[in-house]
Amino acid sequence: MAVHVRDHGAVRLLTLDRPEVLNAFDSPQYDLLSERMADASADDAVSVVVLTGEGRAFTTGQDLREMASLGATADLETPEGEGGGHGFTRFMDALVSFDKPLMAAVNGMGVGLGLTVLAHCDLVLMAGSARLKAPFTELGVAPEAASSLLFPQLLGWQRASWLLFSSEWIDAETAVRWGLAYEQVPDEDLLERTLALAQVWASKPLVSLKATKAAMVGARSDAVASARAREDDLFKVLTGSGANAEALAEFLGDDS
Repeated sequence: MAVHVRDHGAVRLLTLDRPEVLNAFDSPQYDLLSERMADASADDAVSVVVLTGEGRAFTTGQDLREMASLGATADLETPEGEGGGHGFTRFMDALVSFDKPLMAAVNGMGVGLGLTVLAHCDLVLMAGSARLKAPFTELGVAPEAASSLLFPQLLGWQRASWLLFSSEWIDAETAVRWGLAYEQVPDEDLLERTLALAQVWASKPLVSLKATKAAMVGARSDAVASARAREDDLFKVLTGSGANAEALAEFLGDDS
């Protein structure tokens, strides 16, 4: 099982458990976490969900070995079937539509989705040794998970620009200072502190928690959907067969 489930009263802890690949996501991992989030959403005994990782990484995002073997855009495909699709897009749909408070306890490296998922969390705590990286320009691809929209809103334009354009690491102290995380915690205290804060939320009526979240995310839902669609199209242009500057310019409507 690559996602462990443990309940602490009304708080459900979901732990990514593929430490041998730094908790990278392949298609089954995306699908399994989507299912676990759907289970938590449907369970009235669960008020708050906390996402963390096992080992020295939170998650390093897409499993690049799978991407290389299946084709660069395979993780964006969503064939119909049980659950209405699979992979990255299914997980993003589950994440964006999740109707209860969601926390992240970033225990180690967060790369790619390990960073962009945080913009969809309602509270983020980071271990002191944790680091984050948006590797997209380094890989020659576009951002993901509506980060092109949410990071400028969350961090301000210039900090978001540095994060997304540079592909450089930021540490926990910087993440807190920039507003990407709520608190930096000593490594050994991370889960205890996160669960303690989660219990504060879980002590409130579930109906009020869900109504508050619906009010907070409702205003941005259409913008997030548009940003995801544009990012996915750009990703496909940049990674498709024969992708080049002319194809990108055509997509962007650049007549120069």
